[in-house]
Amino acid sequence: MTAGPYLEKVRHMEAEQSILEKIIHGLENIVWGWPEALPLIVVLLVGTGLVTTFRLGWVQIRRFRHGIRVVKGEYDDPDHKGDLSHFQALTTALSATVGIGNIAGVATAIHYGGPGALFWMWVTAIFGMALKYAECTVAMRYRTITPDGTAAGGPMYSIEKGLGKSWKPLAIAFAAFTVISSFGSGNAVQSFTVADQLRQDLSVPTWITGLLLSTLVAVVILGGVKRIGRVTSKLVPFMALLYVAAGLIVLGINYDQVLPALNLIVSSAFQPAAQFGGFAGGGFIFMLTWGIKRGLFSNESGQGSAPIAHAAAKTDEPVREGMVAMLGPFIDTLVICTMTGLVIVTTGVWHDKQDQRLVCNKQADIKAIIAGAQVQPDGELREQDLADGTWQIVEGRAKGFGFVYNHGTVDATQVLLADDPLIHSKTSIFTGKIEIKKGNLAKAVILDQQGSQLEGVLVLKGQAMQNGSLLTSWAFQKGLGNLAGGYGYLIVTLAVFLFGFSTAISWSYYGDRAIYYLAGPRWILPYRIAFCGMHFLGAVYSLEIVWAFGDTALGLMTIPNLLSILLLTGVVKRMTKNYVDQGKLQPPVRGYPNEHK
Repeated sequence: MTAGPYLEKVRHMEAEQSILEKIIHGLENIVWGWPEALPLIVVLLVGTGLVTTFRLGWVQIRRFRHGIRVVKGEYDDPDHKGDLSHFQALTTALSATVGIGNIAGVATAIHYGGPGALFWMWVTAIFGMALKYAECTVAMRYRTITPDGTAAGGPMYSIEKGLGKSWKPLAIAFAAFTVISSFGSGNAVQSFTVADQLRQDLSVPTWITGLLLSTLVAVVILGGVKRIGRVTSKLVPFMALLYVAAGLIVLGINYDQVLPALNLIVSSAFQPAAQFGGFAGGGFIFMLTWGIKRGLFSNESGQGSAPIAHAAAKTDEPVREGMVAMLGPFIDTLVICTMTGLVIVTTGVWHDKQDQRLVCNKQADIKAIIAGAQVQPDGELREQDLADGTWQIVEGRAKGFGFVYNHGTVDATQVLLADDPLIHSKTSIFTGKIEIKKGNLAKAVILDQQGSQLEGVLVLKGQAMQNGSLLTSWAFQKGLGNLAGGYGYLIVTLAVFLFGFSTAISWSYYGDRAIYYLAGPRWILPYRIAFCGMHFLGAVYSLEIVWAFGDTALGLMTIPNLLSILLLTGVVKRMTKNYVDQGKLQPPVRGYPNEHK
């Protein structure tokens, strides 16, 4: 076969990714994997959440109802300074948090850590509500109204103004990591997941999705925060209700599996359930880390991003906006993520395999292993188990070796040869040889029976485990069954598109405010243009490198923010006491919404 028109382009991209992967995975291991026994960032997140919860007297429970009343508009005053109403501030923050983490993040946590990982996502949400309250309250107190009348706030201002000028280097570090994270978790991860979903479900090339999404993002973010607020206030309630309604239908159909699923989630939180399909499942710390990592990615508590949105709220009462903010983790993780997790566990897809057609390039990240080798408990492969050298394939059947995809073995595999790495419309059952270096099928040399090199790409047909949004999509398709005519997966496809888009536009505002803090207003437009460009690039890069980049950036911006929360908790405690003592839990007597009509 002759090479397809995209072959050289794909090879060049894969060479670049191999260098990036080494750098990014190295940083990720430092941030999320040190020390190995119990990663420091896990201790910081859980520890800060516990300290904040007890110092503030379980504010997330005692003042939950008050937060709901504020969101309903009972305390709104249009004369207050700021850019967004309480509801718009919450939806802007939620549009950044209710996103791919709720669909792909939950699925990834369960894929790696088993059902028990969802329990630890709940833990991050419960204590995260107190973290969110504290960080958003101080963000409102120390925000700045810029010369053009817009609000600028967030942990960089809280650190500098609340802790003093000597702490400014920490504020600068947070702002810098926020910019980096806005390109990763808030941008590239979103566009990659949307592109991957549309490619799988509707056969849309990833570059087309990337181009469309980046254009839509540009249209919104170039209009500033008020346009972002208007879009998210309409989009977030619609997409959340649609997704939750679909999830409730699945759980209603599988009602007899809900209680066993909850029991499995809780019981395996301390005794990890064994995985299936060739993936042995990890230990307790491995599962705990994945639950907290994906919990952070989902609700962003303690990360410091949401305070940037809430600092733009129209209010003169920081405590009031803090109580609005703490509703975010509840809605995001305890409601929507739980819905996703229960759909995945009740349908059983978390340990099942699905018929798939896999292209052996970096997008699929398929590895070749010698026959009888096993995937390790952490999902990795031992070097001695990787197929190396020249291997025979006869009528599509691999001789003496097998394949691993999504950290599980691929069953009932048939090997095909395609003439084009992206479209691969013309395929034939392959007989010949392949030269493999350390299991890397993306760079395998394809030979005919006589040893002459062939152009093309290998395609595997077989049964493999799913991961990310595709796992959730399969769960909805299986759960809805004939009720949706076999198209239940399209609910997730639509949700992924809406969630990914809304998250990206909100994260652009976070990076926007961080750039303003670091370099002033003249760098805002170049940042927005670069953000749109990164949204396109994220759509065409591989899952592993995109998620690793996002996780690393999230961890780096979380550390300075958690430190500032610990040091400013006393300030938040005094502000909360004063708010309650002054009777501000009750709505104003005049009733702002009616008076200003």
